[in-house]
Amino acid sequence: HVQLVESGGGSVQAGGSLRLSCVASGNLGNKYTMAWFRQAPGNEREGVAAIDIGGSTTYADSVKGRFTISTDNSKKTLYLQMNSVKLEDTAMYYCAAEPSPTRIWEGGKSFPLLLEAEFGFWGQGTQVTVS
Repeated sequence: HVQLVESGGGSVQAGGSLRLSCVASGNLGNKYTMAWFRQAPGNEREGVAAIDIGGSTTYADSVKGRFTISTDNSKKTLYLQMNSVKLEDTAMYYCAAEPSPTRIWEGGKSFPLLLEAEFGFWGQGTQVTVS
């Protein structure tokens, strides 16, 4: 069984920065993919960024160039560095993990799939409010 605990959310002014963390416990195996999703009030949950065990990443267009996803595999910790935040980044942010992920291939390289249905384990979420 895998448990995910997020932290680092809070209030930030537009244009500022915030770093989210997610600590995983339990057996993730050695092929896992982890990701960040977010859900604003009245909206469906959407993918933000994903990273696989090899470090390949996938980003939503809305955050490319502003957010960076990374992992410390030795600590089973996932990070989301959020820079130049905008009002529309306000949402509950969720960490997700999948021990047996699907990968997409492009140009001979694999990338993690950033789809909600792909992930079997979820954290409780951490709120990010941009004003």
